[in-house]
Amino acid sequence: MNPMGKKIWFVFFVGFILVAFGLGFFWGKEQARVVPIEGVVNLEAGKPSAVDFSLFWDSWIQIQEKYAKSSSVNPQDLVYGAIRGMVASLQDPYTVFLDPKEAKMFLDDVAGSFEGVGMEIGLKKGILTVIAPLEGTPAQKAGIRAGDMILKIGDKNTDGLSTEEAVALIRGPKGSVVKLSVMRSNWEQPKDIEITRAVIEVPSLKWEMKEGDIAYVHIFQFSEKAARDFQKAAGEIEKSSAKKIVVDLRNNPGGYLEIARYIGGWFLERGQVVVVEDFAAEGKKQEYLSQGPSRLLSLPVVVLMNEGSASASEILAGALRDNRGAQLVGAKSFGKGSVQELQNLRDGSSLKITVANWLTPKGTLINGQGLEPDVKVELGEQDLEEGKDAQLDKAIEIAKGL
Repeated sequence: MNPMGKKIWFVFFVGFILVAFGLGFFWGKEQARVVPIEGVVNLEAGKPSAVDFSLFWDSWIQIQEKYAKSSSVNPQDLVYGAIRGMVASLQDPYTVFLDPKEAKMFLDDVAGSFEGVGMEIGLKKGILTVIAPLEGTPAQKAGIRAGDMILKIGDKNTDGLSTEEAVALIRGPKGSVVKLSVMRSNWEQPKDIEITRAVIEVPSLKWEMKEGDIAYVHIFQFSEKAARDFQKAAGEIEKSSAKKIVVDLRNNPGGYLEIARYIGGWFLERGQVVVVEDFAAEGKKQEYLSQGPSRLLSLPVVVLMNEGSASASEILAGALRDNRGAQLVGAKSFGKGSVQELQNLRDGSSLKITVANWLTPKGTLINGQGLEPDVKVELGEQDLEEGKDAQLDKAIEIAKGL
C-alpha cells in the first residue's frame, strides 16, 4: 500500500491497536560481525556506550545451548519476541510491534474489509476493552457494547495480552465461532458470548432526513472510502431541505487523520484549526488546518458521541465544538488522542510508535481524558433492549432550537 520506509499517519484505538530492530540491527559503531549463532547477523552500528547489548547475546546463547526445546525454536520468533519486550517496556499501549502477519491485518482493518467479528478493542487501565462494535457486524448483533471488558478469549485469559495478540485470537475465517467472556460495568458476573465470524465490510456512513429539515449523518469510521462517501452525502444534503445537521460519531473508533480533517473542512472555514499535534518531548506544536470546501458552514451542527467515540472521532468533535460552538451530546468519549507513526520494517513487519498527542483547537488534551459532553444523556439497558435512543432524541431536540 505504501513504499518501504514511507511514514503513514494513523489515528486509531485498537485498537486495534510499532526503530528499526529487524533481524539483528542494533546501535554501535563497530564493524559488522557474524555472531556464532546460525542465521543471525548483528550489525552493531552506533550503539550507545551506556548500553551493554552483550547481555542480549549471552541470553540468546543460553537459550540455544540449554533450552530443552531449542531445536524447535524459530530464531526469527526470538527476534520478534525481543522487539515486543523492548516496546512493552515503554508501557504505552499504543506503541506496538507488528510482525508481517499482524501488519497486514492492521492495514486490512483501516481499508475497511477483513474476516472476524467486527469490533475495535484496546487496553484501558490494563484491561482489554471494547472501544466499539462496528456497524452491522456479528459483534454488534451478538450484543457487544462499547466499554465491555473481555476477560477471556476461548479458554485463554486476556490478562497480560497485547491488543495485537488479542486481535489474532479473535480473528478467524468466516463461519467459525469465537467465545468471549465479557464483563460489563453493571453486571454482577461475566457472561460468555459466542460470535460467528464473517467477512466484515464496514460502511463508512449513512444519512437521512429527520423532522423535515434536520440532516442526520452517522459516520461509522474514518476509513479510506469515507471521504468519497461523505462528499456524495454532502452533495445530497445541499440539495435537500436540510437547515441543521446532527453528526453522529457514536461507536466510531477512528481511522485516518486526513479523512477527519477533510470531513471537518466541509463544516469549517478554510484555514481554521482542526487539530493540534503536540510534540511535548520536542517542545513544539503543529496545527492542522481546514482546507475547505466549507459548503456546510451555514448549517448549525449538533454532535453525538459516546464512550465508543475515539481518536479521529474525538478530533472532529473537538474541532466542531471549538470552532463552531457545536454542542456535544451523549456520553464522555473514549480518550484516545495520541499520534502513532507507522514505520515499515525490512521484512514486512512494522513499528507503530507514539510520537505526539492530539489537542483540540483550544488546547484540550484528548488522550487519557476524552471529551465531556455539553449535554449528558445515558442510554439504559431497557432503552437499548426496546430500541429507544434518548441520545439521538435529545440531539434532534437541540437541533430544532438552533
